[in-house]
Amino acid sequence: MTNEGSFLITLGQALATMGLYADGHPARERVIDASFEHLLAVMADTPAVQFSFIGGEAIVGPRPMTELAGWEWAARLAAAGVERIEVDAEVTRASYVQFMEEVWARLAGTSVGSSEARQLVRSPVRFGALRLDTPVDGPELSAAEAETVGLGAIRVSIAEELEAVSWMHGEVERGENIPIMEVEAVVGSLSASMHAERRLLLPLLTIKEFDQYTLTHSCNVAMLAMGLSEQLGLDSGAVRAFGVAGLLHDIGKVRIPHELLIKPGRYTDEERAVIRAHPVEGARLILGRPGGSDLAAVVAYEHHIFLDGRGYPTLAPPRACHYASRIIHVCDVYDALCTERPYRKAWAPDEALAYIEQQAGTELDPAVSSAFGVMIRGANISRTPMTEAARPAVATP
Repeated sequence: MTNEGSFLITLGQALATMGLYADGHPARERVIDASFEHLLAVMADTPAVQFSFIGGEAIVGPRPMTELAGWEWAARLAAAGVERIEVDAEVTRASYVQFMEEVWARLAGTSVGSSEARQLVRSPVRFGALRLDTPVDGPELSAAEAETVGLGAIRVSIAEELEAVSWMHGEVERGENIPIMEVEAVVGSLSASMHAERRLLLPLLTIKEFDQYTLTHSCNVAMLAMGLSEQLGLDSGAVRAFGVAGLLHDIGKVRIPHELLIKPGRYTDEERAVIRAHPVEGARLILGRPGGSDLAAVVAYEHHIFLDGRGYPTLAPPRACHYASRIIHVCDVYDALCTERPYRKAWAPDEALAYIEQQAGTELDPAVSSAFGVMIRGANISRTPMTEAARPAVATP
């Protein structure tokens, strides 16, 4: 058991004991002391630590805590609005006791006043509902709404995830093995971000710097795929596996010269052939290195194949694509259309959804497309109308 895992175990034990004994009781003080000692062991090696509780899972930093699979307190804490705990090295026993008392008040259904809440947010140990440190359209929570979801909004940045994806692509390009543990960690972190607003705001869709296109696109597709998988009622294992497949679906592009990826004009036939080789290259890269996932390889190979058999590469003999590939295909098309490219402007979300609905039954799976539309329209993403005259042509490399 890691230090982080041991700390969370003792945190749960302390909270359970607080429900049995009054303030000042020796048994209550002992479990709080034990929990604090385990926290100090965690802080001995780091200036700060962050725990997230999403979908019944505990996550430390970007790493899913597999050693705590099935830990009941992850779901209980999240349900009480304790989706994130952040601790700085300056934590003291007094500040930790204050934190424990407020968490227990949340679990018991009581709450401190707003002035106390503001004071606690400034503490070296604090908690709250997850919020995203990424610009999204739509109103911010009011102060009253913020109090209903936790002590202030704990903001999450996706900068580390983008850096991790960039590093992974570099490792693969240099011929190294696919760092599957890092892939899983990024997917876990993106899953936490995806759930943070509870309305599935899909915040990565607002990050569209073209020089990071492949990186942000990979993260976008992973998040969209996980959200869509949940919308379709898949279990948590499938959701995570489809997120990994989404993150790796374009890994074959590391074999494409960068100047070709950012070319502003139309491709020549030879250039188009290079671009269209990336699904095959991606599958080879995933299968050819330890840590590769069979499902991710299948999705990398199939994500440009249409429902009616068109697209690329050509399947011989013809067959239906894997369900994961059909999910990733919809997410891939949507994010690509919503991103500004050298040869066209970004489409508005409504326009991209209209295209997906138009292609349902030919290019895209109808049931998957329908569920995707429900998910996006329920995500409260702003939509800027685009006139027919202004609509750009779809360019398929």
